[in-house]
Amino acid sequence: MDTNEAIAMFAALAQPTRLEAFRTIVRHEPSGLAAGEVARLAGVPQNTMSAHLGLLSRAGLVTASRSGRSIVYRANLDAVRHLVLHLLQDCCGGHADVCRPVLADLQPCC
Repeated sequence: MDTNEAIAMFAALAQPTRLEAFRTIVRHEPSGLAAGEVARLAGVPQNTMSAHLGLLSRAGLVTASRSGRSIVYRANLDAVRHLVLHLLQDCCGGHADVCRPVLADLQPCC
C-alpha cells in the first residue's frame, strides 16, 4: 500500500457518520448490509448515506453489489489488513515483543 492510499482511507474514515457506517458494515460481515439499512441504523437520510458509502467505496474500504433492488455493502477487510500492516510496517525496530500486544488485541475478534 502506498501512502496516498492510506491517506485516502483515513480521510474517508475521518468523519463521524462514515466511521460509524463502516463499523456497522464490519459488524455485519460476511453477509454485508443494504445501503438503506446502514442509513436507518445511522439515523441519516438514505441519500446522505449514499454519498458517505460512495466515499468509503472510492477509498477502497467497502465494496458494493446489487441484490435485487438493494445495494449491499461489505467491508473490504483485505484493504483494512493492508492499512494496518502499512501502519505497523516499520514497527518495533526489530523488537517483536513491542508489537506482540497490538497483534494479540486484533485476534480475539476471530
